[in-house]
Amino acid sequence: MSAETKTKINRLINQWTAGTPSTTSYLDATGFSGDLLVKYKNSGWLESFGRGAYIRAGDKVDWPGALYTLQAQLSLPVHAGGKTALQLKGYAHYLPARQNEVFLYGPHGLILPSWFKGERFGVKFVLTRTNLFPADFTEGFTAFKEHGFSVRIAAPERAAMEMLHLVPQKVGFDEAQLLIENLAALHGDVVQRLLVACRSVKVKRLFLYMAEQKEHPWLSKLDLSRINLGKGKRMVVPHGKLDAKYLITVPKTYEGTPP
Repeated sequence: MSAETKTKINRLINQWTAGTPSTTSYLDATGFSGDLLVKYKNSGWLESFGRGAYIRAGDKVDWPGALYTLQAQLSLPVHAGGKTALQLKGYAHYLPARQNEVFLYGPHGLILPSWFKGERFGVKFVLTRTNLFPADFTEGFTAFKEHGFSVRIAAPERAAMEMLHLVPQKVGFDEAQLLIENLAALHGDVVQRLLVACRSVKVKRLFLYMAEQKEHPWLSKLDLSRINLGKGKRMVVPHGKLDAKYLITVPKTYEGTPP
């Protein structure tokens, strides 16, 4: 092996973020052609990670590392949100430490690469393509650090609303209420901006309804006159009872505001 070849392999390995895959398009753009990558694979330096991606030989990649590649190398507008983001930030104490579902959110039309498969990581990806917030609305995100890299996830304020977007189809009402119960320390100014931008009347009403049941202190900082709560009734729970204030149906056995 020539000194030049050794230097190039060393550069590849040194620039690689451990615990993450790299896409062939990204590697090609940084000077490593497809033919060269095949040679490195055959030489035992790299391993295939499905069509269009490689990992360093012997490296262990979990789903955050794969999400990092989607965000950092492919610039895809996808993030961990909802229940998953709340869990990563420590707001889901009653849930098992290991969750089988990972909730991801992105805009309508989002297409993920074929190598990004949950079974690789022992999880099920629940991808929600939604226009819950405008595409150019960047409020309500934070970073989750994992070893030597970080991924963009929803901040608790945004994650709570993303979670409620999936009630009751993919998230149960009672489970959502338990998670909202833990959110006493949200930032009122962030909540305000998110509620103003949120496009779902159901989500906004349900969020305020659940927060009021727990009398969270940040509620006093909200200006409800600037939040469009729509008109008419909204069915959240089939065959439930109607909450008189927010005009949403909640479970008949739920100990909330009487209708």
